[in-house]
Amino acid sequence: MYKKIDSTQNSLIKQCLLLLDKSRERRKQGAFLVEGQREIQLALKGGYEIQTLLFCASLFVKEINQYLSANTQIIEISIQVYQKLAYRKTTEGVLAIVQTKQHTLSNLAFKNKSPLLLIAEAPEKPGNIGALLRSADAANIDAFIIANPKTDLYNPNIIRSSVGCLFTNTIATGSTQEIIDFLNKRNIQLFSAILQESKPYHTQDFTKPTAIAVGTEATGLSELWRSESFQNIHIPMQGAIDSMNVSVAAGILIFEAKRQRGF
Repeated sequence: MYKKIDSTQNSLIKQCLLLLDKSRERRKQGAFLVEGQREIQLALKGGYEIQTLLFCASLFVKEINQYLSANTQIIEISIQVYQKLAYRKTTEGVLAIVQTKQHTLSNLAFKNKSPLLLIAEAPEKPGNIGALLRSADAANIDAFIIANPKTDLYNPNIIRSSVGCLFTNTIATGSTQEIIDFLNKRNIQLFSAILQESKPYHTQDFTKPTAIAVGTEATGLSELWRSESFQNIHIPMQGAIDSMNVSVAAGILIFEAKRQRGF
């Protein structure tokens, strides 16, 4: 038998609600809340530590051991408590309090001699960040780097929109200058996606150690990315507008690099 919580006023449940709503609380506790069987399993696969597993017995029918870390606390919760915490109110029946990771550039290590990196400068919308993470996972790139981050990576909307790809990617954050210094130190060529003074992306050689940088749709990349790049590149647009969603553009660019590398 596991400890059971029936009240939404329980202190642990209040803590979970704070983790959902407050980035400051996530930073303070070094933890965040994950909902769903697939997402929790991907977190485990990505080396995340599950601190506490919360399950609703009337909804959760899987073998519980596949969702545990070595020291995971297991707690049963009522359907009322589950519905208070869950975004998907009546499905799957499991949530987890997960320990955050440090996403520093110094922690990055590449298995490939010719790594492929995707850099996004200051993305704000959780949906765009989630979509970028999905593209990065689909291409199985070596790292996804966020420059000058404006949004907490463990925002539940990012976890949902990434369908768990937050956990499957190698991720780092840093300032623009820190990232450019990191690339230069490791002789990684920087290709910056901009419209001005650029060449079509498909004319470039992405088989060497490569980083592809994309900016926001509103402002694009800042000046340092333009001036410090090995080559500025663009996607030739065929319609009436001159840009596309950042995650779509990033997907096109990194998959061209993968194509050149024979996938």
